[in-house]
Amino acid sequence: MLQDTDNINVAVLIPSLNPSEKLISYIKDLVNAGIKKIIVVDDGSKEDAQQYFNLIEKKYDGIVLHHDVNKGKGRALKTGFNYFINTFSYNEMAGIVTADSDGQHSAEDTVNVAKRLMEENNKIILGTRNFNQSDVPFKSRWGNKITTAVFALLYCKKINDTQTGLRGIPYKFINNCLFVKGEHFEYETGMLISAVREQVDIAEESIQTIYIDKNESSHFNPFKDSLFIYFMMLSCFFKFSLSGMLSFFIDIGLFAFLSSVMFNNLTTISMTIFFSTLFARVISSLFNYVVNKNVVFNNTSKMKNSIIKYYLLCSVQLLASWLLVTIVYNNLSMNLTAIKAIIDFVLFFISFQIQRRWVFVKDNKNI
Repeated sequence: MLQDTDNINVAVLIPSLNPSEKLISYIKDLVNAGIKKIIVVDDGSKEDAQQYFNLIEKKYDGIVLHHDVNKGKGRALKTGFNYFINTFSYNEMAGIVTADSDGQHSAEDTVNVAKRLMEENNKIILGTRNFNQSDVPFKSRWGNKITTAVFALLYCKKINDTQTGLRGIPYKFINNCLFVKGEHFEYETGMLISAVREQVDIAEESIQTIYIDKNESSHFNPFKDSLFIYFMMLSCFFKFSLSGMLSFFIDIGLFAFLSSVMFNNLTTISMTIFFSTLFARVISSLFNYVVNKNVVFNNTSKMKNSIIKYYLLCSVQLLASWLLVTIVYNNLSMNLTAIKAIIDFVLFFISFQIQRRWVFVKDNKNI
């Protein structure tokens, strides 16, 4: 670790809504620990909280940005990020560390994350809490475990603390953060999804697990904000599923039209079925490819870079479905349609992961 606390070229960004003395105590500790640039975003706090922001500016030489009304943690972070990249250059700052204002983070942990960001400035550094400690509230412990599992399942990346507010963000990734969707707590999940998609490395730094008064001062709404977080995580898979359903209906509709109108006069029924199936599948798969590329995975690479992979995957998936259905049917006394439905559902989920990680992957790392 770096030892020179006089040379920490990392800013600390703190979104804050109706802060208390805990924020002042935290900032005092940060200044004493060698943090020279502190940006606080007042996210529409009440009038009686302005005394704290004034104190931050006058006594601790902090930068305070104000929202006239409460806009949410995500928007507050974007306001801070925007100020940062328009004020400091890449040569001046290694990046920014985001932190909460409710006393959950210690200055020591914040400095450790900042120092690690300076050493590994091509990575996002997450301050990770230990949720197995006995003093962690039940809803926090299990909420995090479930979110970690769902994130790992969908994005093939295990992150032990997906909702940590203590994060080291390298300078080159901050501009990306301005375009991440989300205005509230779900924004932080969106940042992680964006990092995974852009192939930015994510590292974890163990920090203290601090819960004051069972975290009652937190503005996180367990029901509403959790819904937004899961919607953020699942939105890509939902769009992938919808794309698949639409492709299926196009395929079935075209097959019905072609078999009854276009190819109904062929010499044999088998030829009618073959050509109707072939033309319907070509059109429906092209539709699926275009939607997945441009809407589901938002891939901007050239078409030739992904279409060969896409049809190779389709061929392998078709072959796997046929082989597995045949094997299972020959060994188990089950309904053939039920077997195919189960196997195709599993293959559908596997296809989602392969398309996300291989077919429509970005050409190069972002940072």
